[in-house]
Amino acid sequence: MEYRIEKDTLGEVKVPKDAYYGAQTQRAVENFTVSSLRLPISFVKAQAIIKRAAALSNVAVGQLDNNIGQALVTAAAEILAEKFNDQFVVDLFQAGAGTSQNMNINEVLANRAEEILGGNLGEYKHVNPNDHANMSQSTNDTIHTAIHIAAYIELQEQLLPALNDLKQSLGVKAEEFKDIIKSGRTHLQDAVPISLGQEFEAYYGMIKHAGKKIKKAADSLLDLGIGGTAVGTGINAPSGYRKEIIKNINESTGYEFRSAPNMFEAMQNFGIVVEVAGTLRILISGLRKIADDLRLLSSGPLTGLAEIKLPAVQPGSSIMPGKVNPVLPEMLNMVCFHALGNDTAILQASQAGQLELNVMMPVIGYNLLQEIEILTGGINSFNQRCLKGITADAERCRYFAERSPSLATALNPYIGYAQAADLAKEALEKNQSVKELAISKKIMDIDKLEKILDISSLVNNHDEPDKID
Repeated sequence: MEYRIEKDTLGEVKVPKDAYYGAQTQRAVENFTVSSLRLPISFVKAQAIIKRAAALSNVAVGQLDNNIGQALVTAAAEILAEKFNDQFVVDLFQAGAGTSQNMNINEVLANRAEEILGGNLGEYKHVNPNDHANMSQSTNDTIHTAIHIAAYIELQEQLLPALNDLKQSLGVKAEEFKDIIKSGRTHLQDAVPISLGQEFEAYYGMIKHAGKKIKKAADSLLDLGIGGTAVGTGINAPSGYRKEIIKNINESTGYEFRSAPNMFEAMQNFGIVVEVAGTLRILISGLRKIADDLRLLSSGPLTGLAEIKLPAVQPGSSIMPGKVNPVLPEMLNMVCFHALGNDTAILQASQAGQLELNVMMPVIGYNLLQEIEILTGGINSFNQRCLKGITADAERCRYFAERSPSLATALNPYIGYAQAADLAKEALEKNQSVKELAISKKIMDIDKLEKILDISSLVNNHDEPDKID
């Protein structure tokens, strides 16, 4: 490989000749040989949005030469178009606060702008990474702001649409299965009847609730600490810059970001990210419940519940011919477990800030964005490849419902709890249904008994639930 020699404040550095990054990025590559992990492109794009907005703002307030500003804007647009994805080479586990990540994009911007203005890579005759690409900024406010922007965009454009599709699919299944009566189960033991549609109504409600919480929490991500620079005082940021950069960020994204009401709190605290992650935990709880239930309900085909059938999407065993497994719910469970790991890393890193800065920002940003990404992908695959194709065995469901000894519960108001319990026990011992035994014992008029123990009326004996929208 051919190299060029660059200088930073510590001395000379050999940089690959054709690299758009420079000395500080190269030092980071050499210092942090930790993993193959990098901050995702969604984060890099958020950085580019900030850098573009900063260049425009600095020109507008008279701090930056227009030619340099426009060259930086063009370079930022090319980063947004993913032209330089391979130039973002710093390991996730890097210098605290993300200084190396900030300098990586500053150097790529400066070198590309240098080219646009007729210079060569690494010369910085026209454009300097610190003085121009980083003008009126600090790692401390730009990385924090990039986390907010990237997470908000990914939630609005990826996860929330996936959740809405999932919710709608669950609503369709709730309607499709509304007349299929089955035995309820509590403590994994037989319970009073319920419809399969009502079980899916519950799943619908879980996702609807989680979506509302996520959407509400995401609004807080619109608060940006940009313009606070190093510690929140806004040192080196000229008057009018903060208002101008928010305006330019909003023009780029189409969203309504705003300046944080307390710049010092915004610089130091990651409570907003913890709040957002907390709402993702609500979603994870619902997804795990749904995945676990579907695995139980589809268990079999001969030795389990087998009340529903999941689409067969691939062979289930490398040794047992014909076996088909619930692979999509299994995948969704694994996504949830990993997302909980992301959540733990976010929480711990968010608690690790001292005084004016939390230096764990790269790990916070990575884990939040990865959590959103895998939840989105997991939900979409589960919805398209599994949920939409679920079918029900109505006959098997009804058989279990009619044989459940818990049907004796409906007789409580007429014969009392103790006598109903004796009836349930005896029915189980004699392998009879509660109805059959009650009729044979002539405990009341047959027509009345038939009406009381009609399983269809038992599942509809309640106030109407919220309508599925």
